[in-house]
Amino acid sequence: MCGIVGYLGDRPAYPMLIQGLRRLEYRGYDSAGVALVHENGTLDVFKSKGKVADLERATQGQDVSGTIGIAHTRWATHGEPNDANAHPHYSQSKTLAIIHNGIIENYNVLREMLRNHDYTFQSDTDTEVLVQLIEYIKQTNHCDLCTAVQLALHEVVGAYAIAVIEKENPDLIVAARKSSPLVIGIRGNERFLASDATPIIEHTKEVVYLNDEEVAVIRRNEPLQVVSLDNVVKPLHIKMLEMNISQLEKGGFPHFMLKEIYEQPRTIIDCIRGRINPEGTDVILSGVRDHQDKFLKAGRIIIVACGTSWHAGLIGEHLIEELCRIPVEVEYASEFRYRNPVIRPNDIVITLSQSGETADTLAAVELARNSGAFIYGICNVIGSSIARATDSGSYIHVGPEIGVASTKAFTGQVTVLIMLALSVAKLKKSISPELYTTMLHDLQQIPQLMERVLKLDTEICDLAKIFTYAHNFIYLGRGYNYPVALEGALKLKEISYIHAEGYPAAEMKHGPIALIDSEMPVVAIATADSVYEKTISNIQEIKARRGKVIAIVTEGNEDVRKMVDYVIEIPRVDERLIPLVVSLPLQMLAYHIAVNKNRDVDRPRNLAKSVTVE
Repeated sequence: MCGIVGYLGDRPAYPMLIQGLRRLEYRGYDSAGVALVHENGTLDVFKSKGKVADLERATQGQDVSGTIGIAHTRWATHGEPNDANAHPHYSQSKTLAIIHNGIIENYNVLREMLRNHDYTFQSDTDTEVLVQLIEYIKQTNHCDLCTAVQLALHEVVGAYAIAVIEKENPDLIVAARKSSPLVIGIRGNERFLASDATPIIEHTKEVVYLNDEEVAVIRRNEPLQVVSLDNVVKPLHIKMLEMNISQLEKGGFPHFMLKEIYEQPRTIIDCIRGRINPEGTDVILSGVRDHQDKFLKAGRIIIVACGTSWHAGLIGEHLIEELCRIPVEVEYASEFRYRNPVIRPNDIVITLSQSGETADTLAAVELARNSGAFIYGICNVIGSSIARATDSGSYIHVGPEIGVASTKAFTGQVTVLIMLALSVAKLKKSISPELYTTMLHDLQQIPQLMERVLKLDTEICDLAKIFTYAHNFIYLGRGYNYPVALEGALKLKEISYIHAEGYPAAEMKHGPIALIDSEMPVVAIATADSVYEKTISNIQEIKARRGKVIAIVTEGNEDVRKMVDYVIEIPRVDERLIPLVVSLPLQMLAYHIAVNKNRDVDRPRNLAKSVTVE
C-alpha cells in the first residue's frame, strides 16, 4: 500500500499522475514512482525514496512524455523504504510494469517457483513477485495481458489493488482488486484510476468502484469493461461523487488537521441533517427503521473497529447499553477475526471505519456474515467496501478527512452512534420520553458548544508550549470520558511522537501510579458527570505524588482549579454527549505540541490514512 494513480487519455499523463500522487500524500507513504509508455514504444519507470517532490527531482531532464501511465506512493510492508522497493516494478523483461496496494501472502512460494524458472528479483517486495508471475504466465500461455492477470490472480493468496501496463500496448491498462479499494473515473475518452476518489474529483464526478475479484480492462477510445477473474462480463454501475475540489484544499489553514478540527461544528450539522425532524423532536435513521425487527430481536451487539474508530465504539458501548439495554461487546477487528468468536444469528455486528476500506474490519465483516449475523456499517466514504459489504448502515457525512490523525471522523462516528442508540432505545421503549427529548435537544446544540471550545485555541496553544518537550503523558477519564482519554493519548502519539497512555482514572492506583513524578504530565478529564467526585479523588492521588495535572473541567469549576496546575474549561453538557465536546481541546493540544516540535502533522511518520493491509 498506499496510493494508486493511473491515467489513459489524450493529455500528457505525467502531470496528471504527479498531481494525483500529491492528492494522495495525506494517506502517508515513504516512496513514490511513476511508469510511462512513451509514443516511441518504450516503457520507463522512475521512482525514488521519499516524497513526491523527490520523485519530481529524480525525473528532471528525463523523458516523461506519453498519454498513458501509472503511479504509486508506497507505505512499506515487504522490504525497507528505498529506491529498489518503491513502486512501480518492472517484470524481468521490462515489458510490464505494475503498481500494487495490499499484501501477497504466498509471495515466498511464488518467488521460489519463479526462481526455478530462472527469474531474478531486484527488490524485497511481494509486488515484484506478482509482476514476474504475470509475465511468466503471459509467456508460457501465449495469452494477452488481461488473461495473464486473471490467471495470475487465481494463484495469489492475499489482498491487492493493482494496475499493469505493457510496453507493446500503449493503449491498455489492466487493473484489479480484492480487499483493497480501486476506483475508475470516466470523462469522455479519458480514464482515471485511483485508490480513492481524491485524485479524480478535479477531473470528473463519474466513477466506477471495482468489487472484489473484478478486473477492469481500460482501452483507449473504447468503453470501460469490467470482468471477473473467470472472464464473466460484469455490469457497470456508474456513481456520482459528492465531494468537491474545495474540500481537498487547506482553505487558509496551515495544516489539514487544524482545518478539520475547526470544521467539526459544521460536520456535526451535516451528520445530523435530515436525520432529526424539523421540529427537533425525533431521530430517524433509515438503516434502523428499515430493519426494526433485527434491532428488536438483537440478543447482543458486537462493535468491531480499529484505532480511533475503536475508541468511538467504546463510547457506543456505553450509549447502547445505557439507553437500549442491549449487551454490547467492543472488539479490535484485527483480533476478532482470529480468535474464533461466538457469533449468533440474532447478533448485530456494527463496523466502524472512516475510510470504509480497513482490511481488518472488512475481514471481520466477512466472518460475521458467514455466521449469519446482521451487519450495520458506519463509515465516511460513500461507495466504500464496507458500505457495499454490510446489510445496512449510516454514513457520517463529515466530508473528506485528509489529515492522517482522525478528528472530525471521530466526532462524526460518535454522533451517529448517539443517534443510533436513541433510535433503537425509542423503538424498544427503553428510554423515557423526557430523556429522549432532552438528549435530542442537547445534541442539536453541540455545534454551538464546539464553536465556544474552538475559541480556546490560543489558550491551548500557549499551554502546549509548556509541554512540548515532555517525554511521556498520561490521560485519565472515567465513564464516557475514559474512551476520550484513550483517543487523546492516541492523537498525541500519532502526530508528536511523544509516548502517551490513556487509563481509566481509578486504575491508576493498580500500577500506573508508579510512573507519577514531577516530570509526568497528566491530562485529567474531570467534567461534571455522575463520576465527578470519584475523578477528583483520583486527581488528588496524582497531586499527592507531585504529578503535573492539566484538568479539563466544566465552566465555572473553581474547586479543581485550586488543586491542579492548569485548567481548560468547556461548556456544560449532558455526560452522554461529553465526548463530542471534550475531544476538541485534546485534539488541539496534540496539534499544537506537534507543531512546536516541527512534526509533519498531516503525514506523521510510519502511518497510513487507509490501512488496507493486516
